[in-house]
This record gives sequence, structure tokens and C-alpha cells, in this order.
Amino acid sequence: MSQRRKITVVGAGNVGATCAQELARRDYADVVLVDIIPNFPQGKALDMNQAGAVLGYEPGVVGTNGYAETAGSDVVVITAGRPRQPGMSRDDLVTTNEAIVAAVTKEVVKRSPKATLVVVSNPLDAMCHVARAVSKFPKSRVVGMAGILDTARFSAFIAWEIGCSVKDVTAMVLGGHGDQMVPVVSATTVGGVPLDQLVSKAKIAKMVEHTRKGGGEIVSLLGTSAWYAPGAAAAQMVDAIMLDEKRVLPCTAYLEGEYGVDGLYMGVPAKLGAGGVEEIVKLRLSAEERRWLKESATAVREVVGVLTHT
Repeated sequence: MSQRRKITVVGAGNVGATCAQELARRDYADVVLVDIIPNFPQGKALDMNQAGAVLGYEPGVVGTNGYAETAGSDVVVITAGRPRQPGMSRDDLVTTNEAIVAAVTKEVVKRSPKATLVVVSNPLDAMCHVARAVSKFPKSRVVGMAGILDTARFSAFIAWEIGCSVKDVTAMVLGGHGDQMVPVVSATTVGGVPLDQLVSKAKIAKMVEHTRKGGGEIVSLLGTSAWYAPGAAAAQMVDAIMLDEKRVLPCTAYLEGEYGVDGLYMGVPAKLGAGGVEEIVKLRLSAEERRWLKESATAVREVVGVLTHT
């Protein structure tokens, strides 16, 4: 491999491969794609490298079934685990994916002790706890990808309802990555205009509920979890860290009193930079939003409570 900086993506399935391809297209780092299936990550890496000749990026993707090639990674994205299937909640995956995420974390931190971990595996909030417990990294260097995805879904529904460009929608979704997530209507605008000045409360309530059920809707249509939006969202977080962008993005971060939540990974606005989660940004919430966030925290604690790695 070249002397460029290195990003590892563990899990060459739909989400991991999409994330790896998005990062390869950025063309600022080499990418290592890891998976346990023989020849699978190697084949995907070869395909991505050949796409570079068409899309104009340098071929720097390595596929592997081991972890030696991951040594010295600056960021490790963990997507490994069983995907969600019809009839399953994200929380149904907790026991199976805890073992997988724990094993992966142990391997990557052994070779990249200074890396920042971006967790994507479900149930997301709980798997962040697993990765932090196993890695023993500071809370700033273990962060989860959920809020960007949930916010993207909320933004898309708003744009479709109003008939505007999604580029003009500024939204924020907080809380756990589940049906109790909290779309923050009070902080949502379209071209600077508050959402509740453009759409009725009834329509907003429908969009909020659609956002909360957005992942399940895709699972029912595809028979598996989404991957294009999650992969792109994870890549956006990697950009913010690798390029020290200081982006304020909705991320799953470890809270110690912020938003009235202590000792729990939850989705909040966070400043992402070279140090990982460099700041938890305080957002003024309505009374209803504060109640929703409290309910979301309770739901997350129930799942975290069954973990063996905490």
C-alpha cells in the first residue's frame, strides 16, 4: 500500500462496501476492507480499485480476511454483524452482534491503538458500549453512526412534503437509534424558515412517525437493512475525523450528564474532528422533546442492560 493515511472498514457487506466505496472516491486515504468470508472482500476491493479508473480516484483499496493489513489505521468503521430482517427490531440483534463487535474491536485496537472507532452495527447504541468496553478507549474515540442517517430520512420526508430541495432542509434527530428516536422539530428549518410555519402539526407528526419507522420500512421492502444512506453517513463521519473538519453532526456519543443523561450512549449533536468527539453541543429542546428524549434513554438502557460487555 501507499504511504497515505489509512481507514479500515470491518464488514464487506452492503453497508461496509458502500462506506468503503464512498471513502475511496474521496481519494485522501487508503482503505482496508475486512470480512471473514473467503475471497469476498478481495473481490469487492478489486472491483472498487477498477472503478477508480472510471471515477477518477487512485486505486488504494485492499480486501482481506485478516487484520494484519489494518495496522496503523486512523479510523476504523465497524459494520460487522447480522443484518436486520423482516419482523426483527434492531434490539433483537443484541446477543449475536455483541459477540461479533467485541471480537472485531479486540482485533482492530490491537493493531491500531490510536484509531477512532465509528460503530455502525446494530443495535447501535448498545454496540457502542461494547466497543468502548473492549477497546478501553476514551469516550471521544468511540462514536456511533445513527443520527446522520435518521436525520437524512427526516430531511427527505420534509423535502417531499413541502416540494423543496433537500439541500435547504436543516434538521436534527436525537436519541437512541430505534423507534423512540427524537426528531427535533423545534430546530428544523427549510431555507431558514421554521418547519412549523410551513407545514401543519398533523403533517409534521406523520413525518416524525415516518422517520422513526423509516428503517423498518426499508427492511420490509428489501428483506434486509438499508445500505446506501448508512454507508454514506458513516463516510461523512470519517471525513469529519480524518480531515479535522469540526463538523457538528448528530452522532451517538457517550453522555455524562449532558441532556440529563448519564453513563449512556445516545444520539446528540457532536463536534467531530481529529480528536473524535471533541464537544457535545447543547441544543435547547421543547418540553415535549425533552420528554421524548427521556423515554428514548429509558429504552436504550433496557437494551444495554443485557450486555455482558459494559
